[in-house]
Amino acid sequence: MQITTTFRHMEQSEALKSYAAEKLERVKKYIDEPITAQVFLTVEKIRHMAEVTLTAKGVTIKAAEETNDMYAAIDAVIDKIERQLRRYKERLKDHKPAADNRSLEVQKSVFTAESIDQQQEPVIVRSKTITIKPMSVEEAVMQMDLLHKDFLVFTDSATEVINVVYRRKDGNYGLIEPAPK
Repeated sequence: MQITTTFRHMEQSEALKSYAAEKLERVKKYIDEPITAQVFLTVEKIRHMAEVTLTAKGVTIKAAEETNDMYAAIDAVIDKIERQLRRYKERLKDHKPAADNRSLEVQKSVFTAESIDQQQEPVIVRSKTITIKPMSVEEAVMQMDLLHKDFLVFTDSATEVINVVYRRKDGNYGLIEPAPK
């Protein structure tokens, strides 16, 4: 397992680093290798925050917790990650996706609001290339939940068409799929 630990607004501590690595060993039973983990430990006044991002086998899982003690925050965030992985494993138990190596890369851009309002040429603030993997709608909803995102662009494995699944304000999910010609 590859672990990157980042300390924000606090001194680097080998004890905290090894404690987080030791706790992350528990997730190995849920996901096969290789696993990449990013741990962010932050202190703001009396709030101690721990944030973990795991990436393995095309699955990305994020969790964050804050308490008054850094060790308790690490414990809580690892428990949260374990719950998410357990739920993910149970959902995949019945569903066997077809071995699919088809993927598509798409570029995502963010524009400034001022450039849209003033009829100027749009200014790109941030641009990111993402890989869109073929998956079912259920897998897309699960991946969106694991990433704590409001929407996810994916290729439907059955129709091979790009779709968007999104979280509605009422808590349900919506699906945008292109109409056939």
